[in-house]
Amino acid sequence: MDLDKLMNKHLTRYFDASKTIPEGTLQQLLRFLRSTPSSTNVQPNHFYVLATPQGKEHLVANLGERFQDNSEKILNASHTVILTTRADLPESHLDAVFTKERADGRFPDQAKHALWESMTRDFLNLRNYGYKDVNHWMEKQTYMALGMTMMAAAELGVEAMPLEGFDPTSVDKAFKIRETGHTTTVLLALGYPDPAKAYPTPISRFEADQLFTFV
Repeated sequence: MDLDKLMNKHLTRYFDASKTIPEGTLQQLLRFLRSTPSSTNVQPNHFYVLATPQGKEHLVANLGERFQDNSEKILNASHTVILTTRADLPESHLDAVFTKERADGRFPDQAKHALWESMTRDFLNLRNYGYKDVNHWMEKQTYMALGMTMMAAAELGVEAMPLEGFDPTSVDKAFKIRETGHTTTVLLALGYPDPAKAYPTPISRFEADQLFTFV
């Protein structure tokens, strides 16, 4: 990965509608997204991959009136991913996580697996009843997946643009997301930049001495 190149580029705001991500590249990126970590392996996400003009148009029609400036970005992108997060954390979801971990042999020692499950439940009870922030905590896992996937996309030569400009209630309703126990958190448009609309100016960031404190 060319970090120097990444550190000196703007995020793409305009995509070339004539270019589509090759299927092999897309599947590699989705495999990476599937593999991204989450605290306690809670896996609170479901991802809607909009790969057709109809899918993207359906999203654009439900962004909400004040967010229509994002329409062109979504329509010209090769693909757009709706990243959703669980609206709550029911026992059935936790059981499903533990069942999959046991089936995959995550802990060969069953005693260690039992201890892991006990510690996980204790931590999640703290989030639910102590900090009372389980929804916000799960959204943090979604944003971690978002950031890591953006870096993976760059490694594959694909531009990735996160979008928070949308009405989540409208998007949830349009794609029947609430019925699955999830809610929309953030969008990720993927594709190739329009060279005619690239930003030629340098990025603007605070100096290092304003950002880092060494102890």
